[in-house]
Amino acid sequence: MTGTGEELRESGADMAQHGGRRGWYGKLVGAALGVTLLATGASVWTAQAGAVDGPSPKATASATPGSDVKPVDVTIAHASDKGARGVNITIDDGPDPAWTPQVLDLLREHEVKATFCMVGTQAQAHPDLVKKVVAAGHQLCNHSVSHDTAMDKKSQAYQSQQILDAERMITEASGGVRPMYYRAPGGAFTPYSRKLAASRGMRPLGWNVDTKDFERPGTDAIVATVERELPNGPTLLFHDAGGDRSQTVEALRRILPWLREQGYSSGFPVR
Repeated sequence: MTGTGEELRESGADMAQHGGRRGWYGKLVGAALGVTLLATGASVWTAQAGAVDGPSPKATASATPGSDVKPVDVTIAHASDKGARGVNITIDDGPDPAWTPQVLDLLREHEVKATFCMVGTQAQAHPDLVKKVVAAGHQLCNHSVSHDTAMDKKSQAYQSQQILDAERMITEASGGVRPMYYRAPGGAFTPYSRKLAASRGMRPLGWNVDTKDFERPGTDAIVATVERELPNGPTLLFHDAGGDRSQTVEALRRILPWLREQGYSSGFPVR
């Protein structure tokens, strides 16, 4: 995808998938923050398509102290730093003690690097896994504090809290390594959230291939989705938390060697 409009649109089926996740995340948020997730409502991509104008966002939550932050591009990244034959494996919603270690083992076995989009509360609960992800050479991505897919309907103060607190939680859990990207939960970007993330050195991160592994459609279906939709672009979306991810693990076991056979190499999203 190269055009701005193309980058900022998501299909209705994908939005239905994200909406279907709210049961698990409602429990997560209720336990961690006492917050009830609201209905997503209209497509979040409408907000993404707006121009990033006006004054720079002002943080309403504490950012990582003492960090050397360099602003990055506010546009949503999809391309790979490995060029036309690069593929970005992105893993969302963890870390999770049951599934993240299995994903890490597969990535190591196939010599693949990935980007882990971590929920702040999960990172805070499992700092050992965050450190293992970093030690293995993978990149960190901020996926908000509590995965509220209605973030784009909330105040700027709330968006700041979700982004900046998650940045702090992930950085502390990693032992000082900051997330390099920000992926809005459910794609719920706004011009404000993109500008705030970019001002903190976190490139807004999209995806091209939604494997729909969160719905557990079966290993064969996940693999088939990747093989069919990879021509749409290089950034693949998987999950390592939020329930039984055994189908994801088995799908990656097949997809990773297939990608190499097709002449692809693993990379990171452009910054």
